[in-house]
Amino acid sequence: RILYNADFIDVYPTELAKELTQDDIDQLLENPDKLELWKEKIPPNSFVSKGFVISNMFDVTSDQTISDIKSALIANDKRGNENFMEDLQDTFRSFFRSNNLKVGFVAYDPKANYFKRVHGKKMSSFLLQDKENELCDAALCQSSYEKLLKQNTYFAISDVEKYYKLSEGIAPYKPLHEQGYKSAILAPIASRGELLGVLEVVSTKKNELNGVNATKLDDVMPYIESAVRRSKIEEANLIDAVIQNECTSVHSSVYWKFREEAQQFITDQIEGNKPTFKEIVFDKVYPLYGQVDIKSSSKARNEAIQRDLMIQLTAINQVLEQAKEQFKLPIYEELMYRVKSHVDDIKEVLHTNSEQAIFNFVREEVLPVFQYLKNADEQIGKAITAYESTIDGRTETYYDHRRNYDESVMQINQELVEVLDQKQEEAQEMFPHYFERYKTDGVEHNMYIGESISGNQNFNKLFLNNLRLWQLQTMVDMENRYYNLKAELPIKLDVASLILVYNTSLSIRFRMDEKRFDVDGTYNARYEIIKKRIDKSYIKGTNERVTQSGKMVIIYSQKEDEMEYLRYIRFLKSKGYFTNNIEIVELEGLQGVTGLKAIRAEILYHTGKELEKTYTYDELMQELES
Repeated sequence: RILYNADFIDVYPTELAKELTQDDIDQLLENPDKLELWKEKIPPNSFVSKGFVISNMFDVTSDQTISDIKSALIANDKRGNENFMEDLQDTFRSFFRSNNLKVGFVAYDPKANYFKRVHGKKMSSFLLQDKENELCDAALCQSSYEKLLKQNTYFAISDVEKYYKLSEGIAPYKPLHEQGYKSAILAPIASRGELLGVLEVVSTKKNELNGVNATKLDDVMPYIESAVRRSKIEEANLIDAVIQNECTSVHSSVYWKFREEAQQFITDQIEGNKPTFKEIVFDKVYPLYGQVDIKSSSKARNEAIQRDLMIQLTAINQVLEQAKEQFKLPIYEELMYRVKSHVDDIKEVLHTNSEQAIFNFVREEVLPVFQYLKNADEQIGKAITAYESTIDGRTETYYDHRRNYDESVMQINQELVEVLDQKQEEAQEMFPHYFERYKTDGVEHNMYIGESISGNQNFNKLFLNNLRLWQLQTMVDMENRYYNLKAELPIKLDVASLILVYNTSLSIRFRMDEKRFDVDGTYNARYEIIKKRIDKSYIKGTNERVTQSGKMVIIYSQKEDEMEYLRYIRFLKSKGYFTNNIEIVELEGLQGVTGLKAIRAEILYHTGKELEKTYTYDELMQELES
């Protein structure tokens, strides 16, 4: 850069010089690139300079402020660092030589064309305020939209108050005005024509930020752009990691085996051999299975569908009744007859194809008629608009009761999984074992423990017994979490819990096509057959299902397993997990499986933080209903 010493220069106005008002100065600051305006306010030859200038050339590559900004932006974990935004604010204040500045960011989503909040400690957006996201044309005026999104150039507002009044309070002036900011610079963070986000620099002082000093950002924007691009890549990797963590079956306990095979695969490739990823098998492992199932979930779902369809068809019938009275056309009566037929069809029981048949009828037969009627009569049009306001845009149907059902199932699953995952971390520390869980109408889980999984750790049956006790205790904790949630659910669904005890070791193999572990071998397949059928089992000689709300059901076939679990139940009873109501029942034979028995132990429930206060299932239901 060149530093000019103008101490020996005198500037004299000529007869062409104009007197500049404050409004003239404001206008020039807002329009630094409008040459004609500057010529109008300051005509050529308005001033004469006399004297001489001393100029010095010097290197400013290591300018401290820009270096500080660069250092802050290349740091790791910017979003998780509490000091990042404070340090960046201080650096920008030094950069603009003002203590009135604040800095914010918004990210840009090109697919949806909206700005979205950048989540991180103490990160904020002055455009979005408290909103998570907003469409760009709603967050910006036409001029700022053009500059930021189309031209990728700075948009400076030197006097927020002035433009807030002139625009009658539109964005972006409105949110800035509401937060008390007097001037601002919105700088596009863009790379090769691709907008990544917007840097927001705001000040509580009028004219402090303007079109002239906005150009100072030219020195720092490349670093900001690089940091944002890197942050987006890191975020994408993190999302992939989360998806992998949530969806994959490659559990941390067996990851070492996959890593070994992958290393061998790479070695074979380097040495010119034909690489193949060998099948991964773990022999002599003991299985543990448990489920907390939402009872009668299919019935509850069908009832929700029935109610929604009945409400929708009734609303359609009311509109058609108006149309019949107004226009006296028999076609409306014929449509009403078909609506009534659908109502009669689902009134008692919901058939497999009823929902789809009604959906097709409404879409193909009713909606075209409604579209015509909206333009044919004002009152009927209002009735149709009212009907449309009740229809869910995603499903194109009335979706109130089904939404309540879906939300109830989702909340139940989330609570159960939270308990299971938290407890599972503790269990892994006791002894490593394979674990997987599935969310359906409830939560089920598989565990396998044995020396082939634990790698270099010696396995003893003591660890199997410990895991069985852990599983029993954890599932009672899951039951307790659910019944504390039940009163808050849109639909008061019920759950029933079951544990399958299998005392023979087996082998599991990773199925490459399905990306999950499965029991290996024909003999071992008996375990999978039992697992799939036991929750539908009946107590021998009765019509009573073995699973029952308020009771922990433990299914087994060997006497030694019965003795082991009765011992655990007695221990947990002393801890306040079970009542004295414990029964042993024999089960009806399943297809290909006989000789199964079950222990049914009544659970004691704890509500809220009152851990000393316990309830049986019946007492808890009375408490919730009161």
